[in-house]
Amino acid sequence: MDRFLIRGGKPLRGTVPISGSKNAALPILLASILTDEKCFLENVPSLRDIQTVIRLLECIGKKVIRTEGAVEVQSQGKKLAPQVPYSLVSQMRASVLVAGPLLARWGRACFPLPGGCAIGLRPIDLHLFGFAKLGAVIRHRHGDIELTSPKLRGNRIRLPFPSVGATENILMAAVLASGTTAIENAAREPEIADLARCLKQMGADIEGAGTRRIRIRGVLSLRGFKHRTIPDRLEAGTYLLAAAITHGQVRLTRTDPGPLAGLLKKLRRVGCRIRAEKKTGLSLSAPKILRATSIHTRPYPGFPTDLQSPWMALMATARGKCRIQETIFEKRFLHAAELQRMGAKIYVRKDTATVKGVPQLTGAPIMASDIRGGAALVLAALAAKGTSSLQRVYHIDRGYEKMERKLRKLGALIKRIRQ
Repeated sequence: MDRFLIRGGKPLRGTVPISGSKNAALPILLASILTDEKCFLENVPSLRDIQTVIRLLECIGKKVIRTEGAVEVQSQGKKLAPQVPYSLVSQMRASVLVAGPLLARWGRACFPLPGGCAIGLRPIDLHLFGFAKLGAVIRHRHGDIELTSPKLRGNRIRLPFPSVGATENILMAAVLASGTTAIENAAREPEIADLARCLKQMGADIEGAGTRRIRIRGVLSLRGFKHRTIPDRLEAGTYLLAAAITHGQVRLTRTDPGPLAGLLKKLRRVGCRIRAEKKTGLSLSAPKILRATSIHTRPYPGFPTDLQSPWMALMATARGKCRIQETIFEKRFLHAAELQRMGAKIYVRKDTATVKGVPQLTGAPIMASDIRGGAALVLAALAAKGTSSLQRVYHIDRGYEKMERKLRKLGALIKRIRQ
């Protein structure tokens, strides 16, 4: 497995372009199941998870053409296979989003429980709850979940928790259901609004995406699309935090500051100077001394759980003490032990970590356990004195496009060691 060798202590300076959003591209690519017409998606990052969903589409019967920064999905003139193999589903949780489109289009979907990062149980109960409300019959067979319905029917679906995945899956199932569906307490993430924009381009009748209540009037069929994904707000946030932890000065291009408002507010409290450039750019200049600032994760528009790990790395070198409360996933502090190996003072109790900043982290052999935890360790290594060897960077490759190359352009001393 590849690893990163990182020599820290050098402030990041320069400009970095932000890639397209992985979390937007994945459900949009799977929405191509809803039509036989050609679908073309631009601004697609080159990531392991994208390659996994391409293989999944090919496995069920789609033809996929991958070019630089874009993916084209075509029909091969036959009914798609409803069975999704365990070998693909086990690699990525987002693969469960194949269920809604398959169920809506072909009346059947069969898939194993999904895998992904080791950050908690993340059950798919809310997905199944929504499908049942739309009239699907759910069976558990030999480790698989089988969904069947000759015709889905619109319904009022109130989610107990605003799950992003469940909102997306139910949304894609409901666009071809008969009648009207209302998703209440829906997730409001920008990626859901982007999916809805693409579905509307296909002919879907959707209102309220990006709010707590989404209304969908079912249509008989959908056409193809040509769509461009939104910028990756989580990648953008990670590079802002990388600039802050190294006391650097970085400008982001091809990004939208709007969805980052919660993070930017906290970074200003830390002491960073931030300047937004309309809707395409963002600059950050970090002070020599960072102020400890507490956070608690919340569904959008609250502080994103996906940036909690990099925030912890930042707080490990801030002056003072702060608390980090994780309210979304129960196992998202796995990176804390690795930060402690680098000299961080972190005390974890249940869903809360108390971080007391230290003047200097030190390089060490460390290991990534998930995408965002891996990014946190990269940030810590960039700020540390000495050299760190980061194992299992395949986790990082799932969520960050060419991370080591982008960091090198900012002056980081980082290289990939292929093994």
